[in-house]
Amino acid sequence: MALSLQFLLILFTTLLLTKALTEAATCSNCFTHSRAAYYPNSDEHGTDIGACGFGSFGATINGGDVSAASNLYRNGVGCGDCYQVRCTISKYCSDKGVTVVITDQGSSDNTDFILSQRAFGGMAQTKDAAASLLALGVVDIEYRRVSCIYPNKNITIKIDENSNYPYYLAFVLWYQQGDKDITAVQLCETQNFVCKLLDRSYGAVWTTTSPPSGPLSLRMLLSGDDGDESWIVPINNIPENWKGGDTYDTGVQINV
Repeated sequence: MALSLQFLLILFTTLLLTKALTEAATCSNCFTHSRAAYYPNSDEHGTDIGACGFGSFGATINGGDVSAASNLYRNGVGCGDCYQVRCTISKYCSDKGVTVVITDQGSSDNTDFILSQRAFGGMAQTKDAAASLLALGVVDIEYRRVSCIYPNKNITIKIDENSNYPYYLAFVLWYQQGDKDITAVQLCETQNFVCKLLDRSYGAVWTTTSPPSGPLSLRMLLSGDDGDESWIVPINNIPENWKGGDTYDTGVQINV
């Protein structure tokens, strides 16, 4: 009888442990504990020289609620990702925290995030609490990835100013909704459908020498944390005589 009871207790404990491990492994909505600092030598917004290559757009996107990331930068794959970040000091911090977009790479004092001053203060309950947070400089936080949302905005192609038609093409993609990563980009000729896989030069900058000719169709590979992958093809093409500095609305957005 004693052995049977002991066996049942061991079996029950094993089942509970297995359930806990499974939930931990599959929890995509859980918070992770870390630390966050803020850009001390900037204005309220982020930096316009961020490592993602977004330029001035990277300082003001999402109303300026942006951040540099360390490990979450992931060699540029994490550029444009959105995270809910909330600090853990109950007398200062709100439950909701702030949603930030990754536009740069960096770390400070074992942090996962270096927030814009606006975003850092945005974690607080009040303006006075925000001033107290800013005075601390570095705080404990918890974060989780969330979907990016840009109402009334399509994915937009921004041609880098250093592009040189027709020999060298570089661009970044703005306003990517959802919670998946763009892990590959192809350019295809619209006449004969010959496609070329682009290089991730750095951050969110995609480049190619000798780009295909004529109007160009873009294809983007979206990859999720669950291993799901899918290609999306914009409605609008990049025009034949593209120019550095121009922006082109793709006509599509990712459903969230």
